[in-house]
Amino acid sequence: MTTFTTSRRVALVGALLMSAALAWPFVSRAATTAPAPKAPSVYTGASPQVSATSATLRGGVISHGIETRYAFQYGTTTGYGAQTSPASAGNGTTEIKVSQTITGLQPGTTYHYRLVAANAAGTTNGQDVAFTIKIPLTFKLAGAPNPDVFGSPFTVSGVLSGTGAPNAQVVLQSNPFPYLGGFKNTGNPEVTDAGGAFSFSVANLPENTQFRVATVGTSSINSRVVVGRVAVRVSMNLRSTGRHGFVRMYGTVTPAEVGARVRFQLTRPGLRPLTVAGTVVNLANAGTSRFSRVVRIRRGGLYRAVVQVTNGKQVPGHSRSLLIR
Repeated sequence: MTTFTTSRRVALVGALLMSAALAWPFVSRAATTAPAPKAPSVYTGASPQVSATSATLRGGVISHGIETRYAFQYGTTTGYGAQTSPASAGNGTTEIKVSQTITGLQPGTTYHYRLVAANAAGTTNGQDVAFTIKIPLTFKLAGAPNPDVFGSPFTVSGVLSGTGAPNAQVVLQSNPFPYLGGFKNTGNPEVTDAGGAFSFSVANLPENTQFRVATVGTSSINSRVVVGRVAVRVSMNLRSTGRHGFVRMYGTVTPAEVGARVRFQLTRPGLRPLTVAGTVVNLANAGTSRFSRVVRIRRGGLYRAVVQVTNGKQVPGHSRSLLIR
């Protein structure tokens, strides 16, 4: 057993007090010293929301407890050259998401941007991000022949232009007379070629029909409407009457157009056709009607029959021209 004398006890207590005195100031400084101010932390969002002429830039900021402001720098190079108006990111200690929209951008142009934030401790630049403004998709569309002859093939063709136009899926849509049923897909979708061109063939066009072409996808783009007009099919023949200067003109009209007016015309190069006689169409069968008339021929030339229709399903049509000497 160790025995302490009075003098040794005093020395030990003195040493312990001195040790405590040395330790206390150290503990006090650790508890009261504030952390060093810190510049903001930032990141630039990788996927801005882009439209035809604008973009919404995104990112994140941590202010580290000091009032912080931020802005987006942008331009066509990494030198930027433009900046959004500075805005407050607050003085919090957790990340906040920030965004600003820029306008007046040029379609088809690549832009760079980064997020920049600053507080009393310094300025921090986010990473550079590049994006391209898409050129909006647009259609050029035409239908041929127009007018088409009843029962003949009809072609709808055109070009899709803009970002993503090559190798895009497009579909033909139709809305037949009286145009009340709405547009419906006609046939299967096609894929545009490297230049955005496409072509659809309709085997048999029986009546006036509205056509348009649409892209296939969640954000469908429609072309303007092209009306495929269908002319009634008219055939005309000639028969001698045995009377000098007179000839019988007769023929058929498809589809049946009972009561429609027929005009017999002399065609004249560079001049309007001259109507020389007329008649009406009579029923032949369920699908075809016919006409016939003896016409006095005062001069030779090319003659044709023109059939007027007003039902809206078809448009007027004419026969081929026949030579009468």
